[in-house]
Amino acid sequence: MEVALAKVLIVDDDIHIANLINRFLKQKNYRVESASDGKTAREIFSLFRPDLVILDINLPDTLGYNLCEEMQKNNDVFILMLTSRNDVEDKKKGFLIGADDYLTKPFDLQELEFRVQAILRRRRVINSVVLDIIELDNLIINPQTREVKINGKVTIFTSLEFDLLYFLASNPDKVWKRQDLISNVWKNEPLGDNRVVDVHIGQIRRKIEQDPNNPQYITTIRGVGYKFERQK
Repeated sequence: MEVALAKVLIVDDDIHIANLINRFLKQKNYRVESASDGKTAREIFSLFRPDLVILDINLPDTLGYNLCEEMQKNNDVFILMLTSRNDVEDKKKGFLIGADDYLTKPFDLQELEFRVQAILRRRRVINSVVLDIIELDNLIINPQTREVKINGKVTIFTSLEFDLLYFLASNPDKVWKRQDLISNVWKNEPLGDNRVVDVHIGQIRRKIEQDPNNPQYITTIRGVGYKFERQK
């Protein structure tokens, strides 16, 4: 998928901001749709099938957190939260329910473009090469369909969770520092620190580990980072 052909849905009740982003992204040759409330966003989302949603947290009929969670449940879509909130806990909440990145208002359009490109680049890299299916005991990771199966049953992963899991599983027995994972998977630093890695590792463990508190696949190397263990 070429970034220039990517589809972006803007969800923001501030018409001025929505129109500004809309015009800017169209100038960069993205396909763009806009919505000012949750109801309209859901309708457009189901028909437009965007690659990326730029999503404001505060909407007149719902919270962006709720929309983010709904959109991530059964769709491999990227979410960039656009918000006036700069609190770390607010950002952590967004990442926990599937957001890929955050941009705080007021923002620079050039920074918005850089973040959009960085998010979409992950999918473009995965789609541009033939990647191997990883099969480990009861875990199957398929990069072609972007599906993860546990005991033969498909488990829903967000785009970022899948990218992080596949990267670790593709490099087993190697210890990765958090900053190295951000550089290889995120391509940017959404929080300005490394705690976002811990949040996503926790989410992945809850989905693939029989006992998330005693993981067999993704282990913590104290003081360093994480390692994906080959099955004994």
